[in-house]
Amino acid sequence: MKVLVIGATGFIGPHLVRELQRLGHAVAVFHRDTSTTSLSGVECILGDRKQLHQYRETFCRLAPDVVVDMILSSGPQAETLMQVFLGVARRVVAISSMDVYRAFGIFHGTEPGPLQPLPLTEESAVRQNLHPYPAEVLKRVQSVFGWVDDNYDKIPVERAVLGDAELPGTVLRLPMVYGPRDPLHRFFPLPKRMRDGRKKILFSEEVAVWRSPRGYVENVALTITLAACSDDAAGRIYNVAEEPAFSELEWARKIAEEVGWRGDFVVLPRERTPKHLLLPGNFKQHGTASSAKIREELGFHEPMPLADAIRRTVAWQLANSPAQISAQQFDYAAEDAAIGEGASAHPAIE
Repeated sequence: MKVLVIGATGFIGPHLVRELQRLGHAVAVFHRDTSTTSLSGVECILGDRKQLHQYRETFCRLAPDVVVDMILSSGPQAETLMQVFLGVARRVVAISSMDVYRAFGIFHGTEPGPLQPLPLTEESAVRQNLHPYPAEVLKRVQSVFGWVDDNYDKIPVERAVLGDAELPGTVLRLPMVYGPRDPLHRFFPLPKRMRDGRKKILFSEEVAVWRSPRGYVENVALTITLAACSDDAAGRIYNVAEEPAFSELEWARKIAEEVGWRGDFVVLPRERTPKHLLLPGNFKQHGTASSAKIREELGFHEPMPLADAIRRTVAWQLANSPAQISAQQFDYAAEDAAIGEGASAHPAIE
């Protein structure tokens, strides 16, 4: 096939491109990055996705079989995508997010109602509020991902992509993706404390037991490849997530094993946890998700074992500290004071 990838130069995109090439597909990429990228053997189309209509003739000449859009942010963007490629491509694959689920609205406090049942499946309730994040959270996301606009919401994205019978669509709901080159540096706080020689690392009780969906970047790229290459994926929605979903404390222990850290994890009640470790969110609402559908229908399994995924991620993170580090994130004096109040480790908490 010939596959066009929109937004292929970020975190996941290069892995997707290489996997498609490994399978023998011709790959073209549409992006705005004029700097040299690590992509090779691809046809590059430079442009602004906000002006996608202007490139329709170029896309017609390219005549891709499948279009994979990695950076859809809002309903209007998705509607434009479908208009531009109607009559040009056979199918569209859109990258969505687990944040479409009502459970994540409950977590962020943007949705009323009771806790949602788990695990989340493709049939689980989605949000009623079409603004998934509080304003301050959205601003932080936009500071990292330049493609996220003020109207960000994956629910109208999904509706547009799946709403045209003449141009079938496929949707993948991604989890928190980790790995080398993670722009959010999700693993950084733990390896930093371990590298700094901390003997004890603190968690609040609510965070220690919280479970959420995750996926290693290369494994996630494979799910997108499978969806792009299978006509059976037309009209389908797939959750992407590792199973089982580990708690934050379990993740910390796995990271400690890779780093060789021999200290203790200390779990504190919220009222005794230092303020800089109190994360926003309703941690009674977990985000555990089932990925059985994509495993059964498309034959997905993780080629990168979990231990290797964690090892690679930690090694990269220790060699690449974030450019911007808030000293308040690592208030060791406050952490020592909390430990000095008689806190003890709770190995039974999982």
